[in-house]
Formats: sequence, structure tokens, C-alpha cells
Amino acid sequence: MEKLELILPDLSLAEEIAAYRQDFLDAGDSMDGCGSLRRHADPRQWLEFNAILSRPETVPPNWVPSTQYVLLRKEDRRIVGMLQIRHCFNDFLEHYGGNIGYSVRPGERRKGYAKRMLAMALPECRALGLDRVLVTCLDDNEGSRRTILANGGVYESTVFEPGEGVRLERYWIAL
Repeated sequence: MEKLELILPDLSLAEEIAAYRQDFLDAGDSMDGCGSLRRHADPRQWLEFNAILSRPETVPPNWVPSTQYVLLRKEDRRIVGMLQIRHCFNDFLEHYGGNIGYSVRPGERRKGYAKRMLAMALPECRALGLDRVLVTCLDDNEGSRRTILANGGVYESTVFEPGEGVRLERYWIAL
């Protein structure tokens, strides 16, 4: 089994962060669990914004304190996934986004990375004092549904998110 690390990203991963972002742009895919990566072509700016989000006193309006992680494959130091833990909810996250968002690099999917990454994040959530987390996925995303269920997710409901015009399944994972 490949050795993976769920770590806080830093400037040593700048090229990998940029490549991860470009892979999603090239695929026309959403960057779930990547925070503001879509808006930050410069990895340094993205890392600086992650630092702002990590401290409650510096979080901008409409955002919540969060911790950004990358899933790094140790053998080649390739970022194969990203995951963001939101420490609390705002109205949007409480209904649609949840505590955890994640993505797997388009060329690295169907290898079990999402399942392992989510499992690695749950102790981090516990350490933040959370006793359960909300994770959502598109109602037609079978891979994400399986990832959530494999990590103890219990289905609560399906909601319509009007901003994107999508249906999201809501799952709770007890910690």
C-alpha cells in the first residue's frame, strides 16, 4: 500500500500546488476542498489565504476558520488530493458545504485516495473538539458517496443548492 501523508501545505510544494490546480482547470472540474485555490494562480497567495483562514481573528466575513490539507504521496511527493476542514458552520456550510470538503486529482481517481484521506482527517476533526462532522456530495457522485459511507457516514437528507442548481446528499459521521 502506498504511503500517504495528510499534511499542511507549505511553499516547498508550490510547483505541485500549481500543477494540481492546473489539472483541475484542464479537466473543467470543481476544486472541492481546495479553499480559494481556483482564484489563486500563485501558490504563495493561496498559502497566505489559508493562513488567514486558520485563525479565527483573521477570517474574512462569510468565511469560517478552517484548516487546509494536502494528501501527499510520499514516494514521488505528488499531491494526489486536497481536503479542507471547516471548524464551524456559517449558513451555507450548515446546509450545503459541511465540515469537510475534499477532492482527488483527476488523473489519480479510483485508487482509494479519497477514502483514505477522509479517514485521516477524522482524528483532526476530533482534535478540534467536533463530535460529529457533516460531509456532503452531489447526488450523482457515486464515488464520493461510497467514500463517505466507508468512513461511517449516515445519510440525513438531500437538499437543493440553488446557487449551483445541484442536489446534495448530506451525511453525518460521528467521531
